[in-house]
Amino acid sequence: MATEDKNRATAAAILPLVGGAANVSSIAHCMTRLRLGLHDRSLVDDEALKAVPAVMGVVEDDTYQIVLGPGTVARVTPEFEQLVEEGRAAAPEPAAADASASSPAPASVSADELAAQGAAIKAARKAKNATPFKLFLRRIANIFVPLIPALIGCGIIAGLNGLLVNLGWLTSVTPALAAMASGFMALIAVFVGFNTAKEFGGTPILGGAVAAIIVFPGVANIEAFGQKLSPGQGGVLGALGAAVLAVYVEKWCRRWVPEALDVLVTPTLTVLVSGLVTIFGLMYVAGEVSTAIGTFADWLLSNGGAGAGFVLGGLFLPLVMLGLHQALIPIHTTLIEQQGYTVLLPILAMAGAGQVGAAAAVYFRLPRNGSIRRTIKSALPAGLLGVGEPLIYGVSLPLGRPFITACVGGAFGGGFIGLFNQFGDKVGSTAIGPSGWALFPLLDGNHGLGTTIAIYAGGLLVGYLAGFLATYFFGFSKDLLTEFNVSQEPAAPAVAATGGPASPTTGPDSPAKEPAEV
Repeated sequence: MATEDKNRATAAAILPLVGGAANVSSIAHCMTRLRLGLHDRSLVDDEALKAVPAVMGVVEDDTYQIVLGPGTVARVTPEFEQLVEEGRAAAPEPAAADASASSPAPASVSADELAAQGAAIKAARKAKNATPFKLFLRRIANIFVPLIPALIGCGIIAGLNGLLVNLGWLTSVTPALAAMASGFMALIAVFVGFNTAKEFGGTPILGGAVAAIIVFPGVANIEAFGQKLSPGQGGVLGALGAAVLAVYVEKWCRRWVPEALDVLVTPTLTVLVSGLVTIFGLMYVAGEVSTAIGTFADWLLSNGGAGAGFVLGGLFLPLVMLGLHQALIPIHTTLIEQQGYTVLLPILAMAGAGQVGAAAAVYFRLPRNGSIRRTIKSALPAGLLGVGEPLIYGVSLPLGRPFITACVGGAFGGGFIGLFNQFGDKVGSTAIGPSGWALFPLLDGNHGLGTTIAIYAGGLLVGYLAGFLATYFFGFSKDLLTEFNVSQEPAAPAVAATGGPASPTTGPDSPAKEPAEV
């Protein structure tokens, strides 16, 4: 099947299971998930969705999120949007009320129980995450997540360029690669301003216009707080603040400026007022904050070392559960702006390594539960590539203890990388988004690519091993093993050795079946 046909088939399989086109209110995607706004959540058939071959899992948050994995989601989403448009143009889609009747039966009772527990945990987490602070963090994430593809692409080009420069190859091409890698980062403040204004309800281009002041070379001739400004001072944090200010100025103008003058006065006042505040206030303040973030990150890993890495690697998954991980996105971006890479991401990525190790231990601790073992086998490749949702929501989190022991694995992996940071071997990532093995092309550091890759690979191995051992020896209570380490496959009818009816497949010379053990 052609790739386009496969992606369209996946979209076509998903659409009726979420209630049809009439039930979809919004469509978006991030690195791994198709994010849908739905009118009626009850029309969704979760189990049938999970049975779609391309679907790795589902997550319910402020939107209904279908995990498709990196690459796949970017190709399926346009097909899904087209199908929704076609469905709306035609007759309204019927509700997918009978979807569960036609969906394949769940593999086992225990898998159903895990899915139900996972769904309950997700629902409870969604309710807890609906606080004003966490909703604000989610809006901040919505500003930066659309930038991730460009960060990844430019980051990989930067890594390739660095390799070619070190080897002395293609010297006529490396300047062009440097321009490609650096162009986006030089103007990232503009994109942040554009997205910020869009997210907070203003005119996106006005947010971009105000943020562009920060990277304009001419600001070097301006003095604020007794110091000359420098282009880019304040970075993405300054752009974020400038665009938010522009939104509020614009909304004030819309309220008070007469309609006849609105088209002239509102954009002028928005750029003028916000621009002056940005130049003579925000750039300096945001620059000091950005510098403090970089200094603190360096100090934390230089002095905290293994201890800091242990805490960061161990607490990252709980932060994800609480929705607080989104606060790290502008911090990562600021570090990439300042240093060329973020030293925090490789440490935080160890949380995924702990999940993989824990899942492998669950696989070996539950040898009789074919359903859970099949779930792990199907989700493990994605976990190795840094897509952890299927393992988290399908295995470790519903089981309870394995989620905690997976965090222990992440802590040891983070401690390993943190220890080398303390020794002076920095391990960083030139972009955010990927994790696991997918992070290798984005690695960078201060002591050569080979050393950086070796340290990161060592961290992954430590995370795998620690997660496996912690889960294998401490991840199961006797009650948990009793409940889940049982075969859920339907037993074949027992046939007595003598006197019972012969099986249709048993000939007169075939040995009789033994009765099933009780």
